[in-house]
Amino acid sequence: MEYCAQIGIVVAIFAMLAISMDLVAGHTGMVTLAHAGFYGVGAYVSALLTIHAGCGFLFASVIAMLSATGLSMVLSALTLRVSEDEFVIATFAFQMVLSGVFNSWTTVTNGSLGVRAIPRPTILLWTIDSSGGMFILAGVLLLGECLLIWKLTVSPFGRVLHLIREDTLLASALGKNVLYYKVVAFGISAAFAALAGSIFAHYVTYIDPSSFSVMDSILILSMVIIGGMGSYTGPIVGAIVLATLPEVLRFIGLPSSVGANLRQVIYGSLMVIVIVFRPKGLTGRFSFGRRSEI
Repeated sequence: MEYCAQIGIVVAIFAMLAISMDLVAGHTGMVTLAHAGFYGVGAYVSALLTIHAGCGFLFASVIAMLSATGLSMVLSALTLRVSEDEFVIATFAFQMVLSGVFNSWTTVTNGSLGVRAIPRPTILLWTIDSSGGMFILAGVLLLGECLLIWKLTVSPFGRVLHLIREDTLLASALGKNVLYYKVVAFGISAAFAALAGSIFAHYVTYIDPSSFSVMDSILILSMVIIGGMGSYTGPIVGAIVLATLPEVLRFIGLPSSVGANLRQVIYGSLMVIVIVFRPKGLTGRFSFGRRSEI
């Protein structure tokens, strides 16, 4: 039971990351490689506030979300006027900058040694120190994110995002402030990524820069593509498939070094298969790199 709860926590955290990225990639049509950076910002800000300032989990998580949102709005305001390809490159560069900050700002992040002794979440005098409790917390926050994203994407705001995804020029011609909608969507996406980072930090109680690299951004994007972009269930399906894959390989009994390399091969193969044979993903509504067939 303990093992299942731990797997459930990991799946819930990655599902939160995939759903938040899908708001930008699937519903707005902007592919980003900076998501793990915002995930890391959330983890570090929340961890440092609880350790050094004595803040509670909820307050630290809110500050972490606001910090990631602020960074995302600065990035998006500077780069969203460029082409889609250039935007991907810009977010990749921003991810590398954040990775460099996590590694080099040793007086704050402790560099590659990481931050230790992160306290478990405490909510209303209840310290969640069991895997079952953390699974419930992660599940409740995941459900809240799903409801908020669903409510947003079916609203008039969401319909404008879908219009921007399908035809940016048409959206501009209809008088929509395309930059505003993209900046807001990117900010909301970064906020939920930071919330996932906060949960991760307080669950594992130790973080270092290796958990927030560009490879993690690619992994999150892979979950969105494999599960299905622009779908409400696709990111969750993708998170379940890719987050549980290491456990499946562990049961096979392969050595850790072989299993790690094989996992990357399987990730890449799944991506190729999905893009070639099912470009909308397992449950998706929007083709990766293509216009929707609506």
